[in-house]
Amino acid sequence: MLRVPRIVVAAAASGHGKTTVATGLLAALTARGMTAAGFKVGPDYIDPTYHSLACGRPGRNLDPSLVGEDLVAPLFAHGATGVQVAVVEGVMGLYDGRSGEGDFGSTAHVARLLDAPVVFVVDATGQGRSVAALLHGFRSFGSARLAGVVLNRVGSDRHEEILREACEEVGTPVLGVLRRAGAVAVPSRHLGLVPAAERSGAAVDAVRAMGALVEDGVDLGEVLAVAHSAPPLAVTPWSAADAVRDAAEAAGARRAGARAAGAGESSAGGIGAAAPGTDVAGDRPVIAVAGGPAFTFGYAEQAELLRAAGAEVVHVDPLRDEALPRGTAGLVVGGGFPEVYGDELAANKPLRDAVRGLAAAGGPVAAECAGLLWLARSLDGREMCGVLDAEAVMTERLTLGYRDAVAVSGSVLADAGTRVTGHEFHRTAVAPEAGPSPAWAWRGRPAEGFVQGGVHASYLHLHWAGHPGFASRMVRAACA
Repeated sequence: MLRVPRIVVAAAASGHGKTTVATGLLAALTARGMTAAGFKVGPDYIDPTYHSLACGRPGRNLDPSLVGEDLVAPLFAHGATGVQVAVVEGVMGLYDGRSGEGDFGSTAHVARLLDAPVVFVVDATGQGRSVAALLHGFRSFGSARLAGVVLNRVGSDRHEEILREACEEVGTPVLGVLRRAGAVAVPSRHLGLVPAAERSGAAVDAVRAMGALVEDGVDLGEVLAVAHSAPPLAVTPWSAADAVRDAAEAAGARRAGARAAGAGESSAGGIGAAAPGTDVAGDRPVIAVAGGPAFTFGYAEQAELLRAAGAEVVHVDPLRDEALPRGTAGLVVGGGFPEVYGDELAANKPLRDAVRGLAAAGGPVAAECAGLLWLARSLDGREMCGVLDAEAVMTERLTLGYRDAVAVSGSVLADAGTRVTGHEFHRTAVAPEAGPSPAWAWRGRPAEGFVQGGVHASYLHLHWAGHPGFASRMVRAACA
């Protein structure tokens, strides 16, 4: 039984102040000497960077669509082990789930999976007694347990008085009142908030301001009491080593079944098709993970899985490092904002040449979204790595949503026919959309992405905790 005091921070819609309250709570509680952990519902990479700044631990995501609902509580337990309190920031409105699937993947869904009470944030701008109707509706609808409300952007003492009276009418405890404060504002651009890694000192100041705002306006004792009301969870914490081992056993069973049926070897062929496992031969292969301000999108479990599969994981910043780390045998490039840093990326010719050389030698390279753009010949006319025969450009159109995809071609990550759920989130386009061996296909769109040699590049963001075999295949390929 895992005993972790925990709350879920939710709201009626996006923009009500969930990030301010969740990050501020983490900062204020950490400043009081407590160990805290932050989580984000859904696929968003950016909010967890602020959680991490606030509490000094990796911000993690809880997304039933990407990893399956059975993994949500184990992943939470993994990230919350040993902490005194956990704060889970919701996504969109409380009951907004994946389109067409009710509240699946919503904040309410995750709150149920964690058996966690909800702290409801209300943007009080332009409303008074009507807040009672809002709270009554959310308390009456669905299964989420609203334990109290934080009133955000309150304009005056009189405004606060009216709001408190309204909350009392419907029996909802007021846990805090936050006045309007420009200092906590986090700048946004075309894909949402600017990641904390890009703002350095300014991000630290913003997190500090959120913590001070919450410290002044929220009754932390009451919030902790709500968190302690969460019952113990009957859950075994997720383990990267166990996940890799289980994936290896499952893959071995599939191959044995295929051989018994006369189906032959894996459809992937090549370097990624060997039996995955942790028993890599010789020294641990070095796999570099791109980071720095241009490549901030990634899930913490990915590096943990690579290490569990036998890799030595190192980091490379394409804005500053002119060479891959010594001994690099594989490369992972996640999402981010290469379009913002196009000039700097283009200027780093030595690293671009090194990446092209790694790919030409057959080294495994797994690239998602921003990584796809960086591997292209050019991005908005600026020279990129040239690994892929494709051109990338910024567009006005936002492409956003979950995708139920199937692997078209066998690769260092997956056999052809492998089914995944991923997420797309970009304002760019690549021409052509796919190479001779595409990566993925899904309903309503032609095949997309590129599989060539050891390279797998696509717009699709994946959470490897849902597919731990990817890490084993990547490590095996790096050993080849």
